[in-house]
Amino acid sequence: MTGAPASATGGSGATPVRGGKLGTAAVNQASLWNIANLLTMARLVLVPGFVVLLLHNGGYDPAWRSVAWAAFAVAMITDLFDGHLARTYNLVTDFGKIADPIADKAIMGAALICLSYLGDLPWWVTGVILFRELGITLLRFWVIRHGVIPASRGGKMKTLAQGTAVGMYVLALTGPLATLRFWVMAVAVVLTVVTGLDYVRQAVVLRRQGLAAERAAAAQEAAPAAAEAPGVAGGASRVSGASGARGAAEAER
Repeated sequence: MTGAPASATGGSGATPVRGGKLGTAAVNQASLWNIANLLTMARLVLVPGFVVLLLHNGGYDPAWRSVAWAAFAVAMITDLFDGHLARTYNLVTDFGKIADPIADKAIMGAALICLSYLGDLPWWVTGVILFRELGITLLRFWVIRHGVIPASRGGKMKTLAQGTAVGMYVLALTGPLATLRFWVMAVAVVLTVVTGLDYVRQAVVLRRQGLAAERAAAAQEAAPAAAEAPGVAGGASRVSGASGARGAAEAER
């Protein structure tokens, strides 16, 4: 009876499996409300609040703009922590993968559009940054079946420069600080364009490699079928030859 499975003998072999599945399902359901996702949700909620604070009283009240800057700063800080917490403590969820980049682009896009609306930032700057962010997002989806384009060091520097520059524009700065924020934004725009072009290059290379791998796999699958075909043909020829030889021998008799 030693060959009987534990589930058939009423032993405990099947119980851990069922319990393990239930336990995993419970963890997955609870993981939606983990700290990383809560930070992402908080960042999404901050977006409309930030817009109201920035545009309050015509958008030129230094006090309200300072409060708006605080909301923007909190959003940027949570952006740094939620991804780190998710990776470090295995809190990555499908919701987080979708909501995190949306929250990032929502707060940045809202700030840029509001600043351009108020006349503090040229519209072309807003257009370049938003076009790059949207384009790279679409590019990632374009090559997703071939692989994932990793975040580069330049991309992280771009994010830091954008956050710093936009934060300085949100504040009602004057004098040398107003001049400094112009140059910080200039650096952010340059990094935005350069890293965007680098992502395009990576996407093209990744797609080519993916297509080449698919062609190689298709060729390997076709090779056994091609190898079997000559063997079948050779066997048929040998049978035909043997039949012909027997026919010739019978004719001689």
